Amino acid sequence: MKLEMKLLNTEIKNNVLKTMITILERERKNIIKANRKDLDAFQREDQALFDRLIVNDKKVDEMIEAVKAVMLQDDPVGKEISNRTLKNNLNIVNTTAPFGTILIIYESRPDVTIEAAVLAFKANNKILLKGGKEALNSNLILEKCWHEALEENGLSKDWIKLLHLKREETREFLKNPSEPLDLIVPRGGESLIKFVKENASCAVLVSGRGNNFLYVSEHADWSKAVNVIINAKTDKISGCNALDKVLINKNLPEYELKLKMLQEKLEKHKVEILVDDKISDILSQKETVSDLDVWYEEFLALKLLIGEVDNLEEAIDIINMYSGKHSAAIITEDKLEAMQFMQNVDSAAVYHNASTRFTDGGQMGIGAELAISTDKLHHRGPLGLNQLVTNKYYVFGEGQVRI
Repeated sequence: MKLEMKLLNTEIKNNVLKTMITILERERKNIIKANRKDLDAFQREDQALFDRLIVNDKKVDEMIEAVKAVMLQDDPVGKEISNRTLKNNLNIVNTTAPFGTILIIYESRPDVTIEAAVLAFKANNKILLKGGKEALNSNLILEKCWHEALEENGLSKDWIKLLHLKREETREFLKNPSEPLDLIVPRGGESLIKFVKENASCAVLVSGRGNNFLYVSEHADWSKAVNVIINAKTDKISGCNALDKVLINKNLPEYELKLKMLQEKLEKHKVEILVDDKISDILSQKETVSDLDVWYEEFLALKLLIGEVDNLEEAIDIINMYSGKHSAAIITEDKLEAMQFMQNVDSAAVYHNASTRFTDGGQMGIGAELAISTDKLHHRGPLGLNQLVTNKYYVFGEGQVRI
């Protein structure tokens, strides 16, 4: 790390964040005005991307709250993980330590420019932000706010920096970075993740796609099932924790009647329904999916695919084959069945009788998040403040040598 990237004490970091809160409030109207330029230039060919681009008063409030929440959290750096003294009197202390430099690549969502930066900075990491061109004006003013907060507290602007690179330039930067990179977090769709993995020369932590599944057991409370499905599908279609696929056990009492009830509820919420060939026998007017690729697809739209299964094991197999390994839910009153599902489904978050929309740092009590990791190293699920550190061993001796 460069000299100005040295370890900072907690007071200095919190002072920067305190200053940032004041600046965000002062610049509220200008931030929204800059975002309006981005919205006006957007072609709206992707409604989910457009929704994530919007910055209004509520969104600025959320940015301020995110900074405030991180400021109030304990400093994650320098925490003792273990401390042991060996027979040879070597004292070995394992502590948390910053990664160093983190690069995050993301589309739309200017709030990531706040949340990612505040988390990285409080964990004593330098962060490089590669936002999408669709959010350029929004990101520029937010970067300017960060730079003012840093400089007002005597720190270098290099702690938080936007990268202005085209695709080919990004490819070259990933392969041959002009400065050391310790961790890259691609936050976007399959194509972005694939691009980064193919070109990166350092560790990559994947913030995966959604394509979340929900299984309705024959032991389900139907009222709970409908409420959870409607919420998970319609609450926020642009969220990576939104629901895309529902599997229903064919042994559910009054199966056909309940399917038609679910169809009616979904149509009231303007949800487009796709069905597998088994469900098409009941909901014959709905589009039947014959292309297996649709099962892999994250919709990010008011669209839901409903399929029939014979039992719990079949549901688990389908979810593990097609899902994005982000979030999965079971609706059942059988607790043993729920535990079997939760233990065997390979997802970052598994739910019993609850909406997948809770896979979110704030909702899970972690606070602001950098991303939702679907990787298994070094962390899975919401990447909050405490997940943006690695570890380091401090070994204290008195001249010991290995024999």
